[in-house]
Amino acid sequence: MLFPNKLEAGDTIAIIAPSSPVTKDEADSCKRLVEDMGYNVKMGKCTYESIHGYLAGTGKSRADDINEMFADNEVKAIWCIRGGDTSSHTMDKLDFNLIKNNPKIFVGYSDATNLNINFNQKCGFITFHGPMVKSNMLNAYDKFTKLSFEKALNMQDELILENPAREDFKVMIEGSAEGTIIGGNLSIIVSMIGTPYEIDTKDKILFIEDVDESVKRLDRMMHQLKYSNKLNDAAGIIFGDFSDCINEKDEDYTVVEMLKDVLTDYKKPVMYNIKSGHCFPMSTIPLGANCNIDTKLKMIKFSI
Repeated sequence: MLFPNKLEAGDTIAIIAPSSPVTKDEADSCKRLVEDMGYNVKMGKCTYESIHGYLAGTGKSRADDINEMFADNEVKAIWCIRGGDTSSHTMDKLDFNLIKNNPKIFVGYSDATNLNINFNQKCGFITFHGPMVKSNMLNAYDKFTKLSFEKALNMQDELILENPAREDFKVMIEGSAEGTIIGGNLSIIVSMIGTPYEIDTKDKILFIEDVDESVKRLDRMMHQLKYSNKLNDAAGIIFGDFSDCINEKDEDYTVVEMLKDVLTDYKKPVMYNIKSGHCFPMSTIPLGANCNIDTKLKMIKFSI
């Protein structure tokens, strides 16, 4: 996997809205914020569009923004303004050959999982499951999140993943494994199974997180991964944050308990309590990088 060129002061960053909309005031504030970081900013047209309250423009217009920003030689990085819904509308309109030939820093998570997975698989470069401008930087850009993001963007040969406050990763199944890390939001991953844009987990480390889903819905999604062999194919699994994912009917049967039940017969290493996802603070994960997990050391290491 290719690691994109690193950012330097004065470089141009594109801010795009590949999923759901923000207000004009929020878009303007995001632009000023990134400019105040010392960068020039180009705003995607769809950062100022809203259709039906949940679309930041048509699928074509959002895909056009993405294609144009990758084709623009002045743009060194592309940051998503937020997640939301319907990045799937862009997938069949993206020029993956153009994107592959113009690799650059791409940052997003949540609904941007579709883009991360396919830029990794179809275009062969590392992307970043990291903070989005409106969602994480505008009002709640804490020190840990900022530092983790900067370390990932500037990693050299390797990067050790850390939790905030040095909180330990936890072990569900013992072992060690190595492979390319791929994944993101569980509900987005399963929504693309059976399409040309589905995730390939063969011999990879599968990373999963989610937000605002009931335990029973997560249970159904995990079984979809199981029955489609995505779990068996993976060399190992790491579970990120599951913010506000509760079981109203039985508070003692948590997400973790459900995951243990789904993986009862799984024989490969599994770690959890990785603080990356819809959480504050959050760690940045370089998706597409080589990943080594070791449950004995409770270590997750990325390398280029």
